[in-house]
Amino acid sequence: MELLTIPIIIFIIFLLFSSLKVVQEYERGVIFFLGRCTGVRGPGLIILMPIFERMQKVSLRTVTMDIPSQKIITKDNVSIDIAAVAYYKIIDPQKSVIAIEDVYSAVNQISQTTVRNIIGQFSLDQLLSQTSDINTKISKVIDSHTEPWGVQVAAVEIKDIQLPENMQRAMAKEAEAEREKRAKFIAAEGEFQAAKQLGAAADLIAAHPVALQLRTLQTMSEIATEKNSTIIFPAQFMNTVQEAIATIRGDLKSKG
Repeated sequence: MELLTIPIIIFIIFLLFSSLKVVQEYERGVIFFLGRCTGVRGPGLIILMPIFERMQKVSLRTVTMDIPSQKIITKDNVSIDIAAVAYYKIIDPQKSVIAIEDVYSAVNQISQTTVRNIIGQFSLDQLLSQTSDINTKISKVIDSHTEPWGVQVAAVEIKDIQLPENMQRAMAKEAEAEREKRAKFIAAEGEFQAAKQLGAAADLIAAHPVALQLRTLQTMSEIATEKNSTIIFPAQFMNTVQEAIATIRGDLKSKG
């Protein structure tokens, strides 16, 4: 009897220990009794009925999933490679175990398909300028597919867009031409403002002829500070000097 009692005791102890399960704070345990789902337990220490009950753990943490790069043709027939990343988490452990066999694989496949379908509805310019709106649209579509599985998609972000080399060169030329156009507009605006100021200055000098002479003298003064050996006098200034000399001579003759 003692020889039979010892194995029985060991077996009972083994069953007791095997019925004790620990579920982490970020996990939940889906319980099956003879193959029938009886609910969700956890976190903490879980006691299962030996042999009859089985538990499958499900993580509730947010999962970061890479969506592999794939070739997509945009609405304007441009072939591009797009890679994205999706963030999702399980909000209903029971559905994620019963409704779908492999949650990660299912979300990955539906994400690739959705990204390809949504991107194909936009042109390249829209894709580059409206990335945030496109990300939101992709996220909503994927979330509508995964909701029956107890999965919530938090966000989908396009992280890389690879363009063909000829398209990159064309876009670079377009950007260069756009910069040149802006530079010409700025230069033309500067010339226009300068012409307006010069016109105003010409009107002022025409009203006050002496201002031109004063400006000439100021220019000569600035030239002289540079220690130049040659100074060029404008013809109008020389005419003014000659007129002044002639006036002085006339005054001297009249006095003589």
